[in-house]
Amino acid sequence: MLGRTANDLFWMSRYIERAENIARLLEVGYRIALLPREGGQDAEWFSTLRSAGCEKGYLGKHGSYDTRDVVHFMLFDAENPSSVYSSLATARRNARAQRTALTREMWESLNSAWLEFSAIDPDTIDFNKLPPLFDWIKERSALFRGALLNTILRNDTFYFNQLGTFLERADNTARILDVKYYVLLPHNEMVGGEIDSVQWAAILRSVSAHRSYRWVYKDSYKPWQIADYLILNRQMPRSLRSCYEEVVAALDELGAYYGNRDGCQSLAHETRKLLTDADMSAIFQSGLHEFLEEFIARNNRLGCEISTTYHFTD
Repeated sequence: MLGRTANDLFWMSRYIERAENIARLLEVGYRIALLPREGGQDAEWFSTLRSAGCEKGYLGKHGSYDTRDVVHFMLFDAENPSSVYSSLATARRNARAQRTALTREMWESLNSAWLEFSAIDPDTIDFNKLPPLFDWIKERSALFRGALLNTILRNDTFYFNQLGTFLERADNTARILDVKYYVLLPHNEMVGGEIDSVQWAAILRSVSAHRSYRWVYKDSYKPWQIADYLILNRQMPRSLRSCYEEVVAALDELGAYYGNRDGCQSLAHETRKLLTDADMSAIFQSGLHEFLEEFIARNNRLGCEISTTYHFTD
């Protein structure tokens, strides 16, 4: 496969996942902004923008935290490369360039999502209409994933799509957790202390883990259990461990497909081992924020190594 084709497939799936993840981050912000807390909505939107890596871009354009401005910037702003609008536009552009590598169902699900979203007038979206829009974005992402999983050959096309999806998903889960502990907690509250259960419910709902958490732990919200669930629990499909099982599998299959093994595979295996061998009590003792920062850096480095190994810029 040509490097440009691999690049387009990888980033197509990555941007579709990013659109969904932005909707999930905004949903967390929306739910928590409705709660009374120190700092009010400004503190919540600051944390949302920071977790998405959009804080500097937003402040450079708007200067202060306003609900309508934040929502527009994250959903509809074409100048924000991580907005849902930009993510869907880039994903569609990549898909169009590699149309022959996709199945009809994949192309139609992505193309229709872009056409419907780009037709939305942002001025018609008020605060009360946000939850249905978030749900729609997540549903369209799920429709594309369903088409991918059910219609495409298990060859290099499939594996590059898998890499894009799960690298982006792992990054998002790590950022949501990091924001919760590092930004949302009051400065005088110890990590792992008593936390507002409503806020934890919002975090779990943002990764579709609210009911499954209760099923697995049969317990009230406890920070160390929630962190364990979203980091180390292999059964939870958005956990870091689960994402890296998929990343390692895709890279191993690509290695076998092309008959080689290289640095990106080694780094992926090392990161999975870090998650497999980790213990939550040790993570909390050494610092959850530090652990997540290291993971995000590793995840970004793996993305760069994949790009170099498979000549994405060629």
